[in-house]
Amino acid sequence: MASMCVVGLGYVGLVTASCFARLGHNVIGVDKDQKKLELLSDGNPPFFEPGLNELIKEGLNKRLLSFTEDMTVAVRQSDIIFICVGTPPNENGQADMSQVEEVSRGIAGNLDSYKLIVEKSTVPAGTAEKIIQTIKLANGSGCASFDVASNPEFLREGSAINDFLHPDRVVLGAGSSRAKKMLKALYQDFTCPVLTTDIATAELIKHASNSFLAMKISFINLVADICEKVGANINLVADGLGFDKRIGREFLYAGAGYGGSCFPKDVKAFAAMVDALGLDANLLKEVDRINEKRVLLIIKKIEDALWVCKNKRIAVLGLAFKCNTDDIRESPGIKLIRELVKKGSKVNCYDPKAMDNARLELNELGELLTFSETPYGAAKQADALVFMTEWPDFIQCDFKMLKQLMRTPVIVDGRNMLRVEGIEELGFWYYCIGRCSCKERMLPFCT
Repeated sequence: MASMCVVGLGYVGLVTASCFARLGHNVIGVDKDQKKLELLSDGNPPFFEPGLNELIKEGLNKRLLSFTEDMTVAVRQSDIIFICVGTPPNENGQADMSQVEEVSRGIAGNLDSYKLIVEKSTVPAGTAEKIIQTIKLANGSGCASFDVASNPEFLREGSAINDFLHPDRVVLGAGSSRAKKMLKALYQDFTCPVLTTDIATAELIKHASNSFLAMKISFINLVADICEKVGANINLVADGLGFDKRIGREFLYAGAGYGGSCFPKDVKAFAAMVDALGLDANLLKEVDRINEKRVLLIIKKIEDALWVCKNKRIAVLGLAFKCNTDDIRESPGIKLIRELVKKGSKVNCYDPKAMDNARLELNELGELLTFSETPYGAAKQADALVFMTEWPDFIQCDFKMLKQLMRTPVIVDGRNMLRVEGIEELGFWYYCIGRCSCKERMLPFCT
C-alpha cells in the first residue's frame, strides 16, 4: 500500500484522502486552516457530504488517516503527493493558480527522495510544466528526482464517496513509466475503464467534461424557454432527447441553472484558456451567459404572479446549489435572494443543510432576510413560495398547510420538482419551467 499526502482539505481533498484511506493506503491530510484540522482530528468534516463523517472516523480509528499543517513532515513521509488546493477564477475568468504555485514551492523545499506529485485540482492544460519549472527553480541543481502527473477528479457533491470508489472511469496522465506504474497501482482493483494518457490530455479532459455537462444544462434551459413560448412540455422533450443513446437523459433537467464550485468556474476558466490560445470561445461563453440569466427568469415569474416584488414577502426554499450538500457557492438560491432584496422584497428562507453557510454569506442583508427552522416557518405570510433546490423533503411537504400559512397562494418551482395535475383543488397559482402557461392554476403533489 502507498504512503501519500493530500495537500488541501477542501471538498476534493478531504474526499480523496478519506477514500484512499478506506482502500488501505496510509494518508496524511495537509491544510493551513487550524480550525479545520481540529475538527478533522475529532472525526468531524467541515462541510456536509453523505457518509464522509463515518469514513473519516474509520480512517482515524484504523490509523490510516491523519491530519497536519506540517508540510515538511507530510511530504517527507510520503511517496505520492496529491495537490488538491483551490483554483478559483480571477476577474478575467482564468484560474487563479497561486495556491498550486505555493504548494509546489512547499514540495520543492522537502524533496529528500523521489516523489510522484499528482494534480488532483482542476487546472488548465500545461500546469504540470509550470509545477516542474517551479520546483526546479526553487531547488536548483540539487533537486531530488520527481515526476508530475495528472489524475483529475470527477466527484459530484452529494454522491462523492460513491463516485470515488465506483467511478465511470479513471484518467491517469503521466510522462514516465515509473509514474504510470505508481498511478496504476493505486487503481489496480477498480473495475472501471482506466485511461492512461499524456499529462496535457488528462488535464484537458477535466475541463472539457465539466464544460460539456454545463452545456447540456444550458441547452435544455434554452429549450425550456422555447417550450413556454410554443406550449410544449420540457419534461417530455427531455425524455425524447434522452432516449437517444448518443445523448442520454442525465443533466437534461430544466430549472434555475447550475451552481457550485465546479461548473461556473470551469466553464469560465476553459473559455479563458481557449481565448488565450487564440481560438473561438463563443460556445463556452454562451453556455455561461444562458446560465447567468436563469435567476432573472425566476424573478420574472415571481413578477408575473405578483406584479411587483417591492414590499412583498417571498419564501425561498433551497439555499444549497443542489441537494445532499451544504455548499452554497454560486447557488441560484443565494443569487435569487440578493436580487429579491434589491427589488425591495423581504425574504424568508430555509434549507435542510445550508443554513449556517447562508447566514455567513448573507449576513449583510440584516432584517430583510429571515432564516426559518422549517419550510412551514418560511411560508408564513409569504406572497410567493419559491423552490430553488431539489431537496426530496420539499416534495413531501403538506401543501394544504403551506397554502393556509401563505398570504397569497403562489408557487414558483425553480427546479420543476412538482407535478401539476389537480392544482385547482388546492388553489395554487403554480409557475414552473417550460411546462405550462404562467397564468394557469395548478396543484403540485409528490412525484
